[in-house]
Amino acid sequence: MVSEVITPGLCLKNMMNNNKIIITGGNGFLGSHIVKLFSDNSVGVSCLVREESKLDNIKGFEVDFKRGDVRDKQSLVDAFKDHDFVIHNAAYAKDWGDYDTFYQTNVEGTLNVLNACFENGIKDVIMTSTNSVYGEESTSEIKKEGSPFKSHYPYFLDNVFPSKMNYYRDTKRIACEKALDLAERNGLNLTILEPVWIYGENGADTIFIEYLKSIQEGIPVSPGTIKNKFHVIYAVDVAQAYYLAFKRRLQGIHRIILGNHEREYMDKILSLFCEYAEVRKPFLLPKWSVYPLGFVLELIYTIFHIKKPPLLTRARINTFYDNIEYSTNYAEEILGFRAQYTLQEGIKNTVQWYKG
Repeated sequence: MVSEVITPGLCLKNMMNNNKIIITGGNGFLGSHIVKLFSDNSVGVSCLVREESKLDNIKGFEVDFKRGDVRDKQSLVDAFKDHDFVIHNAAYAKDWGDYDTFYQTNVEGTLNVLNACFENGIKDVIMTSTNSVYGEESTSEIKKEGSPFKSHYPYFLDNVFPSKMNYYRDTKRIACEKALDLAERNGLNLTILEPVWIYGENGADTIFIEYLKSIQEGIPVSPGTIKNKFHVIYAVDVAQAYYLAFKRRLQGIHRIILGNHEREYMDKILSLFCEYAEVRKPFLLPKWSVYPLGFVLELIYTIFHIKKPPLLTRARINTFYDNIEYSTNYAEEILGFRAQYTLQEGIKNTVQWYKG
């Protein structure tokens, strides 16, 4: 695969000459916010895009596009030439799919990116990981960067009927472990940013938008409880952390959890989404009444190899009941990062985008 510049109506002008940063996954949900912030701050950016990539999220930004695919190492070696900083954000971030798809993109893709950096003499890399490498089981523990890896969630019968959500969590954990080892051996300056659950504009497939869709489709009930805290962060704030990490150019290897300083009750988060969407909040069902339905739906969809995920799965249901909290102290200490948008502001902006 050969790297080439494509310019779909974008004015590159002077940006072409000082383009030093390349971003993978820049046209996706979080990536589009990163690209926008860097572009708004007059930082020259290249975006790695596949042949079939949709560019709607970053249309109009001053960006240099490079053809490539994280699963094709040579395309990365070609695309990364003449750059000195890489932000690796591309991932297969879903809760449904085949394990091979998750592994090829999340693990092999990450290794391809880091090896392409090494071959191009690029020393500085920011990589997107996730809070889920520390585990998302229900616990009162506030996890932090020193917490052990615990990506695999022990769902009911998971040993014989694997959860697709674990495919994502486990491959992100494997990618993190291998990236740490490769960076150490090759002397890369690797900053791994680990956001908690992200919401915001362009996030059409997030759990919160799916929640609103189900309400609009007339479903009057929902899994949930008033007891669990759930850690979230607004995508615009996450992008700010990437910009701070880029400006700091941290030396060595760092892992940094990103999230709102305050952990909120999930019921409050969902209530705000309903309030700004002007819909009636569904009646909450106890877990025992809904879990069997999610299990059966997930099993049927798996047996018949249905590509679209069911509305309910074991993972989706547990998300509404589990208490998950993470410490953001290290991000505040090393990056000077703290979310600038309140929960109300971020959700209001997200719902306005969704309505539009």
